[in-house]
Amino acid sequence: MKILVPVKRTIDANIHVRIKSDGTGVEQENVKMGINPFCEIAVEAALQMKEAGAVEEVIVVTVGQNVCEDVLRHGLAMGADRGILMETDQSLQPLGIARVLEYVIKKESPQLVIAGKQSIDSDNNQTGQMLAALLGWPQGTFASKIEITLDHVKVTREVDKGLRTLSLQLPAVVTTDLRLNEPRYLSLPNIMKARKKPIDIINASELEINIIPQLKTLKLEYPPKRNGGVRLASVEDLVDKLRNEARVI
Repeated sequence: MKILVPVKRTIDANIHVRIKSDGTGVEQENVKMGINPFCEIAVEAALQMKEAGAVEEVIVVTVGQNVCEDVLRHGLAMGADRGILMETDQSLQPLGIARVLEYVIKKESPQLVIAGKQSIDSDNNQTGQMLAALLGWPQGTFASKIEITLDHVKVTREVDKGLRTLSLQLPAVVTTDLRLNEPRYLSLPNIMKARKKPIDIINASELEINIIPQLKTLKLEYPPKRNGGVRLASVEDLVDKLRNEARVI
């Protein structure tokens, strides 16, 4: 069995994001970048299946400029077998990324795609679902547990009232939630080995794929700052403020 794992390069999760002065986006110059945390969880899930003997090959793929090769090397250092860089200078949105991934999947023919449920920069939570729709494959989203058999994958997902378990006929698309696993640390020997693992580079801009953005960001701004709390002397004072100042009762 072959698993394909899409990964994305985002601002490091521990970095405080700053909005550009003109409100058109976030500052990325001289900012530490890294693999999207949800994508790292997806890679770990695929590697655990390989270590259990259920999977023969794990492929990591990313879409973007050549600097995105670093997140592929991260996945290879974790233990993935090879990487694919779909290179383009175009700023992509979920539908465009899903279309590019559709091309890779038809070329590689994996039996399972495991992706992070969302990226921490745009927070769209759309690519996995769009990809499944384009492929016509079943999907299991927000997976907190994944079990694989010969021709099915069982996905446990967290819902409002508890847990829901789905059995999906392979091939399928699964997106991962935070509670699925804790990604392994990268060891120096594996980082060195990753440098020798193959990465195929394909110019996505030369393919007959419509990756033109469908949405336009008008403005980004920080949320309003919260006012400090006050200590009241009595319940009557609280009710008075709720009624006359906050006007919620």
